[in-house]
Amino acid sequence: MNARRAALGQVVAAVPLAVWFAMPLVPIVLWAVAARWSWPAALPQRWGLTGWREAGAAGLPSAMARSTLLGLAVACLATPLGAMAGRALGWRLTRHSGAASLVLLAPIAIPPFAVATGLDTLVLRARLPGSLAVVLVLSVLALPYTTYILRAAYTATDPDLELQARMLGAAPRYVLRSVTIPVLRPALVTAAAMAFLVGWSDYVVTLVLGGGRLVTAPMLLASSASGTGNEPLVAAISVASILPLLAVVAGGVLVRRGRQGRRPAAARCRHEW
Repeated sequence: MNARRAALGQVVAAVPLAVWFAMPLVPIVLWAVAARWSWPAALPQRWGLTGWREAGAAGLPSAMARSTLLGLAVACLATPLGAMAGRALGWRLTRHSGAASLVLLAPIAIPPFAVATGLDTLVLRARLPGSLAVVLVLSVLALPYTTYILRAAYTATDPDLELQARMLGAAPRYVLRSVTIPVLRPALVTAAAMAFLVGWSDYVVTLVLGGGRLVTAPMLLASSASGTGNEPLVAAISVASILPLLAVVAGGVLVRRGRQGRRPAAARCRHEW
């Protein structure tokens, strides 16, 4: 009975919060399927896909592909680095975690524009490709998020799990693949999702270090929003830019549900053993 009341209370609290966050998206969705919407009409006078056609002509598919590749590259770099740093902070450097935390927070404390402007000259002198420089800098900016997520996961995990597997004769690679990664899978997915969103949603670093040649979805959105009278175009790009966020959130929910579904079976195995 108490569990049902708690679940009902969570639903009652989540519904107003979901409505609060969804309300600003309603005009954007309406503009995305509107051909004409003039004041003071409450709804569009004419429906259509004008914004989507203009977005396709402006290069939205290729821009979204570049943003996806950029987000994946940042996730592939920042997630394993965050796992190593989180392991050190959660299991090794517990007494000196404060100083290490300050170092990791430095990329967040400094404005991205200042970071990009300061590194622009260094990138030019090092003759690094703009795309590579963008990936490296965004990976550094995503590292604090991945580190803190995985640090919490390592802190909540008993290090003796690996020790027991090693004592039973398991090789280090096998322990990592079959013991540590399955236990940390939800945190790894969450950290990778955060790193992906950092790469996907960035505008300043991509603009400055990319030199305007790496046109991503946020850059296309910003250039379209700078004009007037193209609300359907801006709305279509905005809706398309939200889709990866929804996919990441849905993927995280599925991973957590799958993790919860496997817990009873694991518990039964331990009981039988």
